[in-house]
Amino acid sequence: MYMHDTQIVDTFAEAFAMWGARVVITAETAAWAQAAAQSMTGFATSIIGCKCEAGIEADVPETETPDGRPGVSVLLFAMNAEGVGKRLVERVGQCVMTCPSTACYNGLTADETVPVGGQLRYFGDKHQISKLLGGRRLWRVPVMDGEFLVDDRFGIQPAVGGGNILILGRDQTATLRATEAAVAAMRGTPGAILPFPGGVVRSGSKPSARYSFLHASTNDAYCPTLRAVTGETQVAAAAGCVLEIVIDGLDLAAVEAAMRRGIHAAAEAGAIQIAAGNYGGGLGQYQIRLHPLIQATEAAV
Repeated sequence: MYMHDTQIVDTFAEAFAMWGARVVITAETAAWAQAAAQSMTGFATSIIGCKCEAGIEADVPETETPDGRPGVSVLLFAMNAEGVGKRLVERVGQCVMTCPSTACYNGLTADETVPVGGQLRYFGDKHQISKLLGGRRLWRVPVMDGEFLVDDRFGIQPAVGGGNILILGRDQTATLRATEAAVAAMRGTPGAILPFPGGVVRSGSKPSARYSFLHASTNDAYCPTLRAVTGETQVAAAAGCVLEIVIDGLDLAAVEAAMRRGIHAAAEAGAIQIAAGNYGGGLGQYQIRLHPLIQATEAAV
């Protein structure tokens, strides 16, 4: 299948089950809300080494935040509910509460919740105050610029991680151009994030290694410099560079929507080939096939 002059490989992205949460950070200015969000999502690219994956979902206008101030929504994912709870307490406590003028609210209506403000309140050293607002409990924690307001509990839900597309281009410059176009199109997809730097990962991995102490190693099938030495190269003959975009979402539909946007944009920007990473279905519960994904979009149009 071709889109423009780009070959869409008949393959699938192998995604897996995770748990996710949405945090809404507000502040006196949009710049401070953004600063807290960027800090909270640092070192959160891959569950392999970071314990969680996180990213900025969108800016939230003042008319849609709980306190009428500029806001940013952040999505955070981990492999289980307990992991999401721990990472939220750590990152809200260290990255949001520490940032001037911020407040932090639950942004997800869900049956299951984890304590966040209920844990961070102890920082108030018995000076903290509980507050009920519209049936929700919040904590007012005294800090040096006033008070840090945070929801007692945050909703969490089953989610999907590891959706991906692989973009193959003639050289690094051309591949970056196509990948940046894809990222721009995918940003802002409701319920989805791209957790890697700038939305892109150059060091794609496979879930195995020749070293016994490693759980993952370089995806040699997509390394252009290994094309001559690996018998299972997947790098197209005309391609000199491969970049990957990983997508996490609060549900499968969000991941699929982001992938569609990215494939269209990368093809329009001149990618030679678009593929996806999978391991034969042995890693994840979800198989997102590229051809049906595109065909469903074309049918809708």
